[in-house]
Amino acid sequence: IAHFDAFSGVSGDMTVGALLDAGADFAELSAALESLGTGARFRVEKVKRRGIAASKFYVDFEEHNKHRHLAEILQMIGASCLPDAAKANASKVFERLGEAEACVHGVTIQKVHFHEVGAVDSISDIAGACTALALLGVERVTCSAVNTGSGTVNTEHGELPVPAPATAKLLEA
Repeated sequence: IAHFDAFSGVSGDMTVGALLDAGADFAELSAALESLGTGARFRVEKVKRRGIAASKFYVDFEEHNKHRHLAEILQMIGASCLPDAAKANASKVFERLGEAEACVHGVTIQKVHFHEVGAVDSISDIAGACTALALLGVERVTCSAVNTGSGTVNTEHGELPVPAPATAKLLEA
């Protein structure tokens, strides 16, 4: 069982860093992520934030602002060398994201194109978290209430409230 205390929010790179600190093997994780074929390279660095030591996970890549449809992302995951549990879980994450985006935009899931989460760093963070959980043998994940913040954020769709509509949809019980 892995429990995440998301008292100050949560992000993909923070999640992968925490799982590396919990014992996931960086070399195995990197090899699995490289098999996605994104051309990205991965590194980890020990950092201190406000007196707390942690591992910071980095995704280094050239691509910017590439939009992908769900089918393309699922194909990348399916063709990769991620552990089977990671493939299944990463696919489920993207399917849930696709369902939320489809609902918010009033389109079918096949028509959804991912902006921010279709980018190399987001794909790597999601697949990386699922892979690290598999490498650690985690069978169940729990999480505290997520601090979502407030205000607005600039996105491909313009200025949106925080949490963004698709995020709010994912947070519904």
